[in-house]
Amino acid sequence: MSEPLFPSFLKLGGRKVVLVGGGKVASSKLDALLAANAVVTVVAPDIDAKLERDGVTLVRRAFEPADLDGAWFVVAASHAEVNRQVAAAAEARRVFVNAVDDVKSASAYLGGVVRRAGVTVAISTDGAAPALAGLLREGLEAVLPENLEQWVELAREHREKWRAAGVPIELRRGLLLAALVAKYSATAEVSAPSPRPSPARGAGGFVSLVGAGPGDPGLVTQRAVQRLREADLVLYDALVAPELLELAGEAQRFPVGKRAGRKSIDQRTIEKLMVRAARRGRRVVRLKAGDPFVLGRGGEEALALRDAGIAFEVVPGLSSAIAAPALAGIPVTHRGLSTGFAVLSGHAEAAYGPTLDSLAPNALTVVVLMGVGQRAAITARLTARGWSPQTPAAIVADASTPRQWSWAGELHALEKAEVPQGAAGVLIVGDVVNALAHVKKEVAHVHG
Repeated sequence: MSEPLFPSFLKLGGRKVVLVGGGKVASSKLDALLAANAVVTVVAPDIDAKLERDGVTLVRRAFEPADLDGAWFVVAASHAEVNRQVAAAAEARRVFVNAVDDVKSASAYLGGVVRRAGVTVAISTDGAAPALAGLLREGLEAVLPENLEQWVELAREHREKWRAAGVPIELRRGLLLAALVAKYSATAEVSAPSPRPSPARGAGGFVSLVGAGPGDPGLVTQRAVQRLREADLVLYDALVAPELLELAGEAQRFPVGKRAGRKSIDQRTIEKLMVRAARRGRRVVRLKAGDPFVLGRGGEEALALRDAGIAFEVVPGLSSAIAAPALAGIPVTHRGLSTGFAVLSGHAEAAYGPTLDSLAPNALTVVVLMGVGQRAAITARLTARGWSPQTPAAIVADASTPRQWSWAGELHALEKAEVPQGAAGVLIVGDVVNALAHVKKEVAHVHG
């Protein structure tokens, strides 16, 4: 367990800061130090030309402990051995040191930073996961209000008034919240914006609700690929293939997927992320597993975008409700066996129960998404409604991926199937499970 940190912000303007290292890493740190108006001395035997800046002192030699005399802060961006020497010299002088990618040598850690309108937000992972800090920074940047500068000005004005009036500090937070609510209630900015005509494509921000298909990147549409390549921001589901995200090039990528039993970003927050990014003129791709409009809450997102006056489109994807059975050699309809199918959410009994109760036994093929964890309850519900325990049933997990796994048997044995831990599965119940039993192996072999 890492040592607890005390978060703080440093005023380095006009103060000496020593940067040990002369390569690309040091160059990236120099930008941040100069932005804080620090007086920087760079020490390294070889110094990249990118570090040659006005006002920066360059010392072209190996580090010496005396280089830290008079320093307020030190950044060690060299090799591990040099970083340890810098850390020891800094410790002796009671100067904090940030050792880049060297947690043991550091007494200070830099975080992912968002700066806007006089507000600075920094995220730290105690030096253990800087890449995660960067992702969290991108997420925070996306949800901060566009008019943050007005918030700051309002807070500044009220702070001066409250100080002059002697208002206790412990009361000011509640008063500020009330002031913000009053301001935006009066200007109707708290409520959802009224709909406005959708801007023409290319005239500003735009959102694409894109279906990523069942998992295999080769099963997405050409338009989906095009939208990913055009994107500035991709908000993607947990089951989206990493290879598909690579098509987004330099776009920001932020995971917003929901997995059963795991904490996740709520739906309203996802909608706010899309709206705010689009209002800033960004091309947003909301990349959803399967098809956006098949149990993917794409309809809710479309309504949120419409109500906010954001131009958007829907790029359909291949739904796992059809693709998963097909990849296991199971047609959801088959002449003489089933002329239709019902697609249900297995998330909770309240979601699938009423529909199952309304179906006559074997009237339709039943396909349940997100139902692996509820398969015992689903079996009980069907048999209670008159479905034979010998009705063919199947599970297809992680369809179209190298991890694809399937099971076929009878309804009464469905709950006993040992599904791989963490796999996303589709349940299929009906006579169609055995329709192509003699070619199942061939279908699976061709896919693999």
